[in-house]
Amino acid sequence: MSDSAPIDTTVAHSARVWNYWLGGKDNYPVDREVGDYVLQAYPEMVAAARADREFLIRAVTHLTANEGIRQFLDIGTGLPTHNNTHEVAQAIAPESRVVYVDNDPMVLAHARALLTSRPEGATHYVDSDLREPATVLKTAAGHLDFTRPIGLTILGTMGHFEGQQAYDIVRGYVDALPAGSFLVMCDGTDTSEPMIEAARRWNDTAPLPYHLRSPQEIARFFEGLEPLEPGVVSASLWRPSESEVGAVREVDQYGGVGRKN
Repeated sequence: MSDSAPIDTTVAHSARVWNYWLGGKDNYPVDREVGDYVLQAYPEMVAAARADREFLIRAVTHLTANEGIRQFLDIGTGLPTHNNTHEVAQAIAPESRVVYVDNDPMVLAHARALLTSRPEGATHYVDSDLREPATVLKTAAGHLDFTRPIGLTILGTMGHFEGQQAYDIVRGYVDALPAGSFLVMCDGTDTSEPMIEAARRWNDTAPLPYHLRSPQEIARFFEGLEPLEPGVVSASLWRPSESEVGAVREVDQYGGVGRKN
């Protein structure tokens, strides 16, 4: 999609609604209308969105600080918010390199303006369709070294794809990663009736459907990988800080981190 592609403000957009739930300002009345309609059924969606973001922060922190990862491929970037992947990684290892992938014109405009690297590292944006791993990977290879481990992050994205297609897309990326790389993934789950109703409302009002999965179906994305403890769990329960232990509540977003050996 080119930079000049129009931004349609007459229909809700998942990245903008997500931005609204996170307290951002990069959204339009139609996004807030749909966002509020979903929140009527599932007020916890705001907490789930924040838990998803906090999960990303903890996972990237762990991979950078404890696993020595210095390269990240962020698929389905969405609108930039606080503590983006490169900010978290470069705060620990300034030389970290991050490639973001999305193909939405609004996301592209914001990414180029806001996803700026520290001088020691690098941040790049790939304007490409994530459903085409070979194309994305070819471009990403111009910025990342695929002979060295890479952290692949895919959050809140695969719910937009049904059935086997979603697994095939993720496998297309994972298969290209060298040994020692990691998959970080999290998505919405059918683990409560309010969440199921929220997804129904979303699918009734937004042009791009979202398909909830069971925790077991989320775990399928990690087949062939070595899961890091505690495995695939509610995002809020993946290695919470000591101050959070015992205080965090489960959310209907499940994810995990898996190592490719």
